[in-house]
Amino acid sequence: MFGLSELAIILVVVAVVLAIKKLPELTRSAGKSARILKAEARAAKDADEPGTPRVIQGETVDREAPGTGTGTGNSTGAGTQDPPRA
Repeated sequence: MFGLSELAIILVVVAVVLAIKKLPELTRSAGKSARILKAEARAAKDADEPGTPRVIQGETVDREAPGTGTGTGNSTGAGTQDPPRA
C-alpha cells in the first residue's frame, strides 16, 4: 500500500499544515538560539587566549614590585574617605 518514504512525506506535510502558525516563531527562536550560541563560543575562545589581560574589579595590581606589597595601590581602603564635614 504505502512505503516507508511515502508515509514519512505524508507525516511531514501533516506536521507542517498543523504547525503553520507556529513556524515563524519557531524559526525566530532557533535563530536567536544560534546567535547566542555563536556569541558564547566566540567569548569562550577569546577567554582562552593567554595574551588577553583579565580585569578583576576591586583589586589593585602593582606591576613594578610584584609580591613586595610596597606598591602604590591601596588595597585596604584606609585613608580613602573624605573627612566628616562640620
